[in-house]
Amino acid sequence: MQTRLLLYPVADIDTALPFFTEGLGLPIKFRDGNRYCALDAGALTLALVAGEERLVDQPALAFRVDDGDDIAAAIARLVDAGATVALPAEQGPHETRAVLRTPEGFALTVSAKPSPAN
Repeated sequence: MQTRLLLYPVADIDTALPFFTEGLGLPIKFRDGNRYCALDAGALTLALVAGEERLVDQPALAFRVDDGDDIAAAIARLVDAGATVALPAEQGPHETRAVLRTPEGFALTVSAKPSPAN
């Protein structure tokens, strides 16, 4: 798995966005309405999440399962290493995703691209 982004929950993307684009100067990479906006923060993508995409209440690291890997197997490895499942894997608008808690209790999301058949 590779770190892809930091999920940053907000109440409303339109209200939060000027702070990040105008204040911090982060360019928009991708936006999906008022539920998700990916910002280019250099080596890290900062993802503002609201509405149905707001899976966490505090900033959380998000990992994407490598192509060809199984999200269930990745979740099982994390659980074996001490994580707990907070939200089981489910299909979202763009990928399958799950929310886990690290052994210290911090939120961690794991996602996988949909298979080509989807």
